[in-house]
Amino acid sequence: MSKFTRRETLSLAGGALAVMATSAAKADGPPIKIGLGMALTGGLAGGGKAALLAYQIWAEEVNERGGLLGRKVELVNYDDQSNPATVPGIYSKLLDVDKVDLVVSGYGTVPTAAAMPVIIQKGKTFLSLFALAANDAFNYGRYFQLQPNGPQAKYEFSRAFFELASKLSPKPQTVALVGADAEFGVLALEGARENAKKAGIKIVYDRSYPPNTQDFGSIVRAIKAASPDLLFIGSYPPDSAGMIRAIHEVGFGARMVGGGMIGLQFAALKEQLGPMLNNIVSYDLYVPEPTMNFPGVAAFLTKYRERAVKAGVDPLGLYIPPFAYAEMQILEASINAVKSLDDKKLAEYMHATKFPTIVGDIKFGERGEWAEPRVLLIQYRGIVGNGIEQFKQPGRQVILDPPAFRSGELVTPFEPIKR
Repeated sequence: MSKFTRRETLSLAGGALAVMATSAAKADGPPIKIGLGMALTGGLAGGGKAALLAYQIWAEEVNERGGLLGRKVELVNYDDQSNPATVPGIYSKLLDVDKVDLVVSGYGTVPTAAAMPVIIQKGKTFLSLFALAANDAFNYGRYFQLQPNGPQAKYEFSRAFFELASKLSPKPQTVALVGADAEFGVLALEGARENAKKAGIKIVYDRSYPPNTQDFGSIVRAIKAASPDLLFIGSYPPDSAGMIRAIHEVGFGARMVGGGMIGLQFAALKEQLGPMLNNIVSYDLYVPEPTMNFPGVAAFLTKYRERAVKAGVDPLGLYIPPFAYAEMQILEASINAVKSLDDKKLAEYMHATKFPTIVGDIKFGERGEWAEPRVLLIQYRGIVGNGIEQFKQPGRQVILDPPAFRSGELVTPFEPIKR
């Protein structure tokens, strides 16, 4: 008998959430509890809710197949409110009070880093969702990261941007760097400085702005005054939208604009910005190009989209949900292989195995990052109007790098919309 009330079970935002999918198949023994803190309110809620829906879809499918180790799967979730200060307490409660069997992270770098001391103290295997270099400081052997950053994460986010720029003729000579003065922005700009130096491109503007910045016009005017050939941006979702609007309002153009912009991957920003995205170059992780038609991903996206609007989450589901689902595929495969919930055995298996998932094959390296990076550099093309259906089609988010997934060539320059 679940200790959670019906009201708690049906609520995404009110305290703990237990998901027990019904099944015709019989499973014996107590449920396997998988615990997590997830942003259901606050700035990270858009990504958190989308990830949670992907977890729920996986749990329902597993339970329809009879569960894991002959037992049902139950997700136990608390809203971390996008506040890292809540995270240690949540994971302590999950492990000490709720007695969950396994844990996974919430969405994002900061919540993941905040959970690590508790996870390490308890010796738990920890699958992490979209955390940039979160294990670099800990070097914890039971940590595994689902974002395809590779072992040199902060460099990977700008590597392809500068490599492609270096191949342009004539070669660009100068770059402006700008980003949020927060975890991702700081790390992204650190990597961009190194990659610019390696490419022999001079930095003529290098500034960070406070995370609560709303007016980006003065920033873009200062960048325009420096006349850079390239503009690399390391930004969070509200900043990404603000920067792109300011770029068009100020009339800033360059050979390449974009780079490490979080938020452009979400339907809400695609819909808001529409044609302003054309020729912006940015990182992404999965786009519906023919080169990324992995087994199972189309079926997952169909199921996700059928429920997304009602659940109030991103209706495209291209960015976080496929990786959240792949995360649970890896956990399921590992449990079935070692026939145990033992954290040591699970971690050893995860380190030793290449996993087929709906986002392709995943093999983890020493620190739990992908052994081989697969961050995409994409360019927006042919965006007309503000409808989101066009982003489900190939050719709107052309893959420039890595070469194995390339679906088109870089188009330059970036020019603002004439007003």
